Amino acid sequence: MDYTLEIEKSKNIADIFEIVKKIVRDYTGNDQAGLLVGLTDLGISNRGFIGAFYSLNANMIVINKRPLNRILQTNPAIYKYYLFHVLLHEYIHSIGYYDENDARQIVIDISRNYFGDDHIISEFAQDIKKFLPNLTYPNTEIQPKEIYIDFIRGIDRKNTNYIG
Repeated sequence: MDYTLEIEKSKNIADIFEIVKKIVRDYTGNDQAGLLVGLTDLGISNRGFIGAFYSLNANMIVINKRPLNRILQTNPAIYKYYLFHVLLHEYIHSIGYYDENDARQIVIDISRNYFGDDHIISEFAQDIKKFLPNLTYPNTEIQPKEIYIDFIRGIDRKNTNYIG
């Protein structure tokens, strides 16, 4: 299957997340049902940011929308690939790889296996820091005062077919 084409054809975060789950299930044999995915402003600076995190207690992936907005401003062509990368990384945590180094290595392995060494997804996995100019705001420190999570609809499609 041409996953690059699938990502390019995706219409939203839920579509991209379905591709992530399919690849992880194929690669590891594992999946995680009942996940929630949401967007919020976790802040950003010219030194870095939190792209997303997985909350074990809430079984939820929360994506920082600041870098997403910055990508749309600076290089929209990488938007879906960045989303794929952060969702893949956090989904790996959700299936039981809680150690950050282990999760990073699995993301690198999966990225290379399904996209090749030279694909942007593999480049994100190998060294996301080289993309910081497209992900951060220069000379800026932006921290939210309050956090509101906008949950993404249609995330757990196979487990919610009974809802009409």
